[in-house]
Amino acid sequence: MLKQQLNFKLSQKLSPQQIQLMKLIQLPTQAFEQRISQELEENPALEGGKDEKDSLDDEFSNEEFDDFNDSETIETEINVDDYLSDDEIPSYKLASNNYSSDDEEKQTPYASGTSFNQHLLQQLNTYRLNDEEKEIAQFLVGSVDESGYIRRDLQDIVDDLAFTQNVYTSEEKIEEVLAIVQELDPAGVAARNLQECLLLQLDRKTESPSVELATEIIKEAFDHFTKKHYKKLLSKFDISEDELREAISEIEGLNPKPGGTYSGNTRIVEHVVPDFAIKIVDGELELTLNGRNAPELHVSREYTNMLKGYKDAKDKSKSQKDAVLFIKQKLDAAKWFIDAIKQRQQTLFVTMNAIMHHQQEYFLTGDERKLKPMILKDIADKIDMDVSTVARVANSKYVDTPYGTKLIKDFFSESMKNDQGEDVSTKEIKKILEITIAEEDKKKPLTDDKLAKILKEKGYPIARRTVAKYREQLDLPVARLRKEI
Repeated sequence: MLKQQLNFKLSQKLSPQQIQLMKLIQLPTQAFEQRISQELEENPALEGGKDEKDSLDDEFSNEEFDDFNDSETIETEINVDDYLSDDEIPSYKLASNNYSSDDEEKQTPYASGTSFNQHLLQQLNTYRLNDEEKEIAQFLVGSVDESGYIRRDLQDIVDDLAFTQNVYTSEEKIEEVLAIVQELDPAGVAARNLQECLLLQLDRKTESPSVELATEIIKEAFDHFTKKHYKKLLSKFDISEDELREAISEIEGLNPKPGGTYSGNTRIVEHVVPDFAIKIVDGELELTLNGRNAPELHVSREYTNMLKGYKDAKDKSKSQKDAVLFIKQKLDAAKWFIDAIKQRQQTLFVTMNAIMHHQQEYFLTGDERKLKPMILKDIADKIDMDVSTVARVANSKYVDTPYGTKLIKDFFSESMKNDQGEDVSTKEIKKILEITIAEEDKKKPLTDDKLAKILKEKGYPIARRTVAKYREQLDLPVARLRKEI
């Protein structure tokens, strides 16, 4: 026998409007502008710019449509004023007074020109090559990566030429043609490894004792050079420290990635648009939202005129009913989108305002050692919002400060205890570590153990492995690789 039971279950589901709001919040300024343009294209009931009138003259206020017949009615009242009514958020919270309509529009610039491989092919056309050599040379140029290297084995190239180009050749022939390709500009292009790349560049330098010594070091003691075993180099080549210093200076002037300097490689130059601006006015911090985050949108007047035409019509057909339902759908979507944008503005402003006040000392001084420990939950508790909302605001947005444009998520950091039991930001410790390494004697760089002792003396008792982790995060090499002669 079946038993029937009644169970209550409480579940939380996001409405389409809430999902739309979350997606809008996480967009940076440029992506947000593209989203608005997309919505304006898709929804004819939504228009940009100021409306001709602040509101409609109550033409359709709380009007209910007549029945089409006994069984078909439009159940929902359409109040056009509701679609155009002011939001509950006070306008002064959303106003942006640091941008005006005549401000310069900043757009992503595009770089024009030929690609790196095309640049090499154009040079190749100046050489006299037979048909076979030309095909091999073009294939080699096509194998050059963005850094300027050929990172494939010659035997693999021989096989590919046979299968794809129907060119049967040998490794010796490939070597011969490769030497021609390596004569192209920039110097060092088409090298198979870093050692060969540096040698190709040194060969083009004007002969001098330091260049000759640099060439010998790269050829015969490349491993000692990369590991900075300077004492072994001094002993091997029987030279003085000054001679070694001059040779190393020649090597350091070379380009390890010859292809990276070619401007044609980068077609799009990224342009960061700050979402916020923080200024110091009379010793106080002032936060403003980028005016491009506060577009002027309104419901189309043509759609409201369509409703007026429907209201005045005496005979209401089935097609008119379908049209009115379509109009209502578009008006709802337009109103939801406008509301979501206003909520986005408020959320961004409130969140950044909380971050600014939490890191007030830093924004007033610009000293990164003044950054306080701050996690997402700290801000979420202050503004009474979810952690995920704060994460969306901080993830990909920038703020223009008196000390440069900063990524907001960089202000967040974990905390550690100093020797006095106070919570300090890991950013503060990293900054002190960076300064300590910058001021060290480069002839005797500090090891991680010594760095840990110095930090402990300054009141930051952290382990050697933690120092190593922070050093790697700062992209600083180990002591041996920081050594200079």
